[in-house]
Amino acid sequence: ASALKVRDSPASERTMVVDGLPVGLLKDQLLKHYFRDEIGDIEEVIYPTRVKGVAYVIFKEKKVAQSVIRQKKHHLATKPHLAVSHFSEKVFSSVTALLDLSVFRSKIELESLVMDLKNKIPTLKFSPLGPSGKISVQGSFLAVMKLKKSLLLKAISPLENSSNYTSERKNWNRQSPQRGPQKSENSVVTLQSSVPELVRSQETLVLDTDVFLYLKHKCEFYKPMLNKFHILCQEMVDGEVTTICLQDAHDGSQPSRVRHVKKLIEEWSEALHLELRKETLVWDGKGIREKRKIKQACEQLCCTYLRVLTQFHRTHIDIVGSSSDTYLFKTELMKLIGQKVS
Repeated sequence: ASALKVRDSPASERTMVVDGLPVGLLKDQLLKHYFRDEIGDIEEVIYPTRVKGVAYVIFKEKKVAQSVIRQKKHHLATKPHLAVSHFSEKVFSSVTALLDLSVFRSKIELESLVMDLKNKIPTLKFSPLGPSGKISVQGSFLAVMKLKKSLLLKAISPLENSSNYTSERKNWNRQSPQRGPQKSENSVVTLQSSVPELVRSQETLVLDTDVFLYLKHKCEFYKPMLNKFHILCQEMVDGEVTTICLQDAHDGSQPSRVRHVKKLIEEWSEALHLELRKETLVWDGKGIREKRKIKQACEQLCCTYLRVLTQFHRTHIDIVGSSSDTYLFKTELMKLIGQKVS
């Protein structure tokens, strides 16, 4: 069973996602420990799933699902490494990230590092470690966030004591808040290039890339908020995960401002996480002329659907917005380019 079963049925609006469950937990144990009082309201539990540590709980009624999700957010927050949210189609069920661990080679055997990470975050799937130190990991967004934080903790200690750390921090302070890291052709920023930037920041957030791009380009308050509180912001895209580094523009004299802005971004991103949906249109062998026609149609529709974000990739187009907006956008797009809605 997987998210496809939920996504392709009317049950998606009645579905709760539970992330961070212990490895080896049985379905009966899941219900007994976490949903004892709600068993009568549950229609089905999809567990285990393709994403380790994630379960989909489908309720009989939408209102009950919404109420339970609100309650569980507060109750389960007290339990380590556990999070709940409303089911969000396509965007957030699984994340894949490419890491370059060669930065740790002089400090620790990379095989030992990978084994340690596997033990700490058993819900992640690790590819074989490449000779260059690169490794691919896959799992829930929450699990990838834990991985990134764990690696940052390992990286901070040697970097803070290095002779280059102070000069690197000064250089970063002089950078424009709009300046971002250099991205490779596949839009993956390796850990080797991003760790020094992360360490220099005063506060760090890790967000789903689709959520962040929507927040940045479609939420009018994002940039004015940074200016209002005099916050420097550096953004690092690592595939489906984006790291935001926040720093007070006045040399750290107002750390409370940074914490406040971080909290606001966390609240907004959480709200978007529950609201956003993503439709994908695959290029699928389309020629240059047809691609140009599709892009022009998207630009035309964006003037009508102001709350829809379109992202053009080499192999496909992502359409991100509310459930109704993305559906209507794609439906009208298919009509404009003379194709049937799939």
